[in-house]
Amino acid sequence: MTARVLIVDDEPDIRELLEITLGRMSLITESAGTLGTAFERLRSQNYNLCLTDMRLPDGDGLKLVEHIQRQYPHMPVAVITAHGNTETAIKALKAGAFDFVSKPVDLQKLRDLVNAALRLPAPVGAGGYTRNTNTRSISISGSSAAIQELRQQISRLARSQAPVFISGESGSGKELAARSIHQQSARADAPFVAVNCGAIPAELMESELFGHIKGSFTGADKDKIGLFQSAAGGTLFLDEVADLPLHMQVKLLRVIQEKSVRPVGAQEEIPTDVRLLSASHKNLVEEVKQSRFRQDLYYRINVIELSVPSLRERREDIAEIATQLLARIAQDNGLTSPAHINAEALAALGRYHFPGNVRELENILQRALTLSENHQIQTQHLDINQHSQLTAPSPATSLPPAASEPRQTTAFALGQGFSLETHLETIEKQAIEQALQATRWNKTAAAQLLGMSFRSLRYRMKKLGLE
Repeated sequence: MTARVLIVDDEPDIRELLEITLGRMSLITESAGTLGTAFERLRSQNYNLCLTDMRLPDGDGLKLVEHIQRQYPHMPVAVITAHGNTETAIKALKAGAFDFVSKPVDLQKLRDLVNAALRLPAPVGAGGYTRNTNTRSISISGSSAAIQELRQQISRLARSQAPVFISGESGSGKELAARSIHQQSARADAPFVAVNCGAIPAELMESELFGHIKGSFTGADKDKIGLFQSAAGGTLFLDEVADLPLHMQVKLLRVIQEKSVRPVGAQEEIPTDVRLLSASHKNLVEEVKQSRFRQDLYYRINVIELSVPSLRERREDIAEIATQLLARIAQDNGLTSPAHINAEALAALGRYHFPGNVRELENILQRALTLSENHQIQTQHLDINQHSQLTAPSPATSLPPAASEPRQTTAFALGQGFSLETHLETIEKQAIEQALQATRWNKTAAAQLLGMSFRSLRYRMKKLGLE
């Protein structure tokens, strides 16, 4: 069925331009010059998409966006804003707009926007829509109220192009939420590219994100496509975005504003079409207050915030998640008989505070399955403190005494064959191992305990063969 688009703008020239452009895309168009006429059109006809100006003679286009969200939630609406009016565009995105274009309208960007909006999945029969059967969904385990609300939020956010900031503790499933947004969106058939900003050395970050051309710096022996270009048409997920150096925050802000990237050494910018999702376990508001994160960038990536609950906030889901994780671990390890965890062990997991969240639960089960007999996990195989409090330990928690005192193996005697470098590496390796064990291999928390950055810890672990 041919899609039908409602165009709302008080300028006849703009309406004619949009009608001609969309007509060449084999779309049926109808237009309205006022807010009142637009409401009448919506009452009498079903549309697959609405394009509206933000300034209308009898009201604000934002009212139309809000009206469509309430009355026709399955119909995407895109707004046309004045050039450079970012604040208005952000208001529209927060109100539920799918995306925006600026005047003067770039026709290619308009066509891309329309095509993306018309690919959105929706229930059959809702305003003339049909569901995109190619759209896949990633399951977020659990049936708690917190997870049900998270799924509903993800479903709504998937129908927009607005930048989303995903907050939550380390290991809580922020990347899983990002992938779920992508795979329920109109970009589901395009790439999903995830990058941990804290794991990229500062000197390589610009090249990794934006690419470079041959000869732009020492070692650049060929052209390199950056992650923004690799995610073209899809979604780019910047995990631990708070770890971006300030000079890269400036460059990222420009890319978001201009929707184009300039590879290192290039003279011209390359248009980019990605949906940006970002995440961090850090409090971005506090990072802004401490001048470690730019306020203008904060407002651009945090148009909409999605909070992922910790495992402590949804304890009723632990049994279900544990069962699913065990099944996957058993499959990955090629076990012929199913793995099982008894009720007493599940109850012990329910009392544990899980500072490392779902990631820690997976590590506990992996270790417990290895220690178990006949793949039957009991409480003693979990190796967790069953009497720990139900609240997470403070980030300022220090290493346990065993981790802060040198082991006997660090003793040495000067003499033939002694190597200071080897001895120091041994001490360093032991300290890192104890910090990782104390935090259940939560590298971010271990780095805090050791008083170093996440990037430094990753480097030292690689150097010492601990990864």
